[in-house]
Amino acid sequence: MIKQELPGTDLLRLARDSIEYGLAHGEPLPIDCDELPATLAKRGATFTTLRLGGKLRGCCGTLEAARPLASDVTRSAFQAAFRDPRFDPVEKDELDAIRLEVSVLSQLKLVTFIDEADLLEQLRPGTDGLVIIADDRRATFLPQVWETLPDPRQFLTALKAKCGLPNDYGLERLEFQRYRTMSYAEPV
Repeated sequence: MIKQELPGTDLLRLARDSIEYGLAHGEPLPIDCDELPATLAKRGATFTTLRLGGKLRGCCGTLEAARPLASDVTRSAFQAAFRDPRFDPVEKDELDAIRLEVSVLSQLKLVTFIDEADLLEQLRPGTDGLVIIADDRRATFLPQVWETLPDPRQFLTALKAKCGLPNDYGLERLEFQRYRTMSYAEPV
């Protein structure tokens, strides 16, 4: 994970504009893709994280690049602000105090492993985002989660729990994918 304040200015502006638009219209900011610069028109997968007083206030996004980067950011920001089931929708009076972080994901890469020790050894704390897939369920932790769960075993245990799996769920029944992010954060 690489945190930068610039050149993600456009992504952060789009995310904030989409939340403001969502407050007024109940939907993400519409984007005219024909008028976008090439960097924002290419397909991309993003997550938008909202923090209020340093605490998580919402986080949603996509794992695979299915739409233009600008559209994905406006959608992930709207979802994080108004559709994250862990939180009440953002209120207008909170908006100025909320700090945004937009993470642009790399392509997902399958992690092949022999056993749990091999999987844990392959994880790169602070660098890897990880997706866990179990039948029709999946969950992910962005690389930023390593800041609160720096031990690979704890990281994996918490990710299993997020996916609704018991800790002793057999790894041979799971698929893992890793990714990296380029993250842009508003100043605190």
